[in-house]
Amino acid sequence: MPGPPAPGGPAPRPDGRADAALDPPVHPYPDPRQVTEVSDREPPRRRVPGPAKPPRPRGAVRRQAGPGARPGRRPGGARPPVTPPLRLGSPRPRLRLVSLALTLVLLAFVVRLLQVQAVDASAYTARAEQNRYVVHTLAAERGEITDRNGVALAVSEDAYDITADPTMFSAKQLKIGDGPEQAAALLAPILRQDQAALVKKLRPENRNSRYTRLAARQTPQVWQQIKDLKTALAKKAETDRTTVNVLSGVFADPSSQRVYPNGELAAGILGWVNADGQGGGGIEQKLNKQLAGKDGKVRYAQAGGREVPTAGSTETPAVPGADVELTIDRDIQWAAQNAISEQVKQSKADRGYVIVQDTRTGQILAMANSPGFDPNDLAKADGDAMGNAALQDAYEPGSTAKVMSMAAVLEKNVATPLTHVVVPNRLHRGDRLFQDDIDHATWYLTLNGVLAKSSNIGTILATGELGKTQPEANKVLYSYLRKFGIGGYTGLGFPGETPGILAPPQKWSTSQQYTIPFGQGFSINAMQAASVYSTIANGGVRVEPTLVRGTKGADGRFTPAPKPKQTRVVSARTAKTLAQMLESVVDDEQGTGVKARIPGYRVAGKTGTANRVDPATGRYRGYTSSFAGFAPADNPRITVYCAIQNATSGSYFGGQICGPIYKQVMEFALKTLQIPPTGAKAANLPVEYKP
Repeated sequence: MPGPPAPGGPAPRPDGRADAALDPPVHPYPDPRQVTEVSDREPPRRRVPGPAKPPRPRGAVRRQAGPGARPGRRPGGARPPVTPPLRLGSPRPRLRLVSLALTLVLLAFVVRLLQVQAVDASAYTARAEQNRYVVHTLAAERGEITDRNGVALAVSEDAYDITADPTMFSAKQLKIGDGPEQAAALLAPILRQDQAALVKKLRPENRNSRYTRLAARQTPQVWQQIKDLKTALAKKAETDRTTVNVLSGVFADPSSQRVYPNGELAAGILGWVNADGQGGGGIEQKLNKQLAGKDGKVRYAQAGGREVPTAGSTETPAVPGADVELTIDRDIQWAAQNAISEQVKQSKADRGYVIVQDTRTGQILAMANSPGFDPNDLAKADGDAMGNAALQDAYEPGSTAKVMSMAAVLEKNVATPLTHVVVPNRLHRGDRLFQDDIDHATWYLTLNGVLAKSSNIGTILATGELGKTQPEANKVLYSYLRKFGIGGYTGLGFPGETPGILAPPQKWSTSQQYTIPFGQGFSINAMQAASVYSTIANGGVRVEPTLVRGTKGADGRFTPAPKPKQTRVVSARTAKTLAQMLESVVDDEQGTGVKARIPGYRVAGKTGTANRVDPATGRYRGYTSSFAGFAPADNPRITVYCAIQNATSGSYFGGQICGPIYKQVMEFALKTLQIPPTGAKAANLPVEYKP
């Protein structure tokens, strides 16, 4: 047997052959044929190059396999299966796709940026300004209304418009969903408003709305209550996280509130101001533009409902309204209103009115209505009492209108105050039988007596002489009625004023031809009636009545009102004669106006008691009682007219219930204006004659 291998030599094979004889020599590089052969069977493995091995020397014999050695490959045997390696795709397509997506995204941003900063820059700027800046109205202070002596009748006091920012009541802002409901529950009793209405304002349909007005012209006390409640909630929220200050978005804008210091006094003249700050009646409505002034505006940046001081602001100051000075005298107005209110109450009448007028200038010194209303508390006012009934009521005047018939008769020289008139107990005309207010035997009266005793029959007979025929007489009478202002507006331009009703003469019915001369069959308002007597007192010249003396602007300059229009109606001679005839109504014991006498003064006046048309039914029901006159009769300065509608308690005759009012108001006015009696003796024209 062969011996052991020499040290360092090749190990013997199992079959006893040497490696050198069996294996080919190992070369440092593989045989190309072997590589090709391997490639056909198995793909080459990618190996990481390591440290180079030293080449095996030629002729070296491989070591024999020993224990633990790697077994050799069996010739011709099947090779074990080999797992193919993982192949990675090319990264270039993916990189191109990502690059394209990023490019499109960046392109979209660039396009949007160009749109915002270049194309629509102004629109977005305006929208940002709108959201950032708040514009509030600065309410102009309304001008005062005073009487002729500067006594305040209507003034403006500090007030607040309670406002809110609806966005501050959102669930996102307050962290609760019922913020508007909670806030409305707190505000409703303070503002005296419906809770549901407040919720609607605090949660408007336009969610971007930053401003809403909850209540206008609230007193400082109301705003103080809200501020105190708001502060209490804020303090509690600092220590209690469960508490939410639901009033944080409630604010106040300075405003003004209309106040009438004298309550009901002259309310029919003054009118009122509504919740929007606009005149709702009377002088407040008629002169609203002058009184209201011009509102200003303030614009400032805000954040969280508060002004940002450093952002700047712009302000257009408000221009206060002009002060208006009326012609009325507060004291005379008080006397007239007190007198008519007492009589209406005592007579249980529907209403009444008193007018006091300066006979020379046409200026109205008082215009009182009863019942009235308090413009400070419109919630309690009776809708029928609001307004000015002395200008808005149309009614048949009755016998106070006879003075116009007598004026036509005297002016046309048909008769004189001493002309004899035979007055029977009944007079048949047309389809009617006419009578006086009382049954009587045949009266033998002068024309002066016809007026003094207020005879309907005597007036029909006298006016029948105005024309050769009744239609001609009708035309003459109609022309004088129109000259006195009947059937037209007074010239005051007062809201709601009625011109009355006077049909043209060709449309007068058979009965109207004979009733119109003594004051039935046409209608007037109280101011028209007073103006008739002022025309006679002013020497036959009608001066349009006025209520405004002038205005005082913000610069303090007083601007007088335009002079009223003047129209001659009858001659001065006729007017003087009528004044003497009207004295007989009061001074003569047979006159119907004896209750209107004023000691020391000569008084001219006329009573009236007319059938009244009920506005509800359109039929005659009740009476209109009236008295009209002026004093001093020989040098007239003041006209007073009184009328009471539908007196149901006590007497309803004008001389009985309106005569005393005339006396009371006239005495007060004469003393207030310091008008002395003339001291001249009355004419004392005869009332009757002996046949």
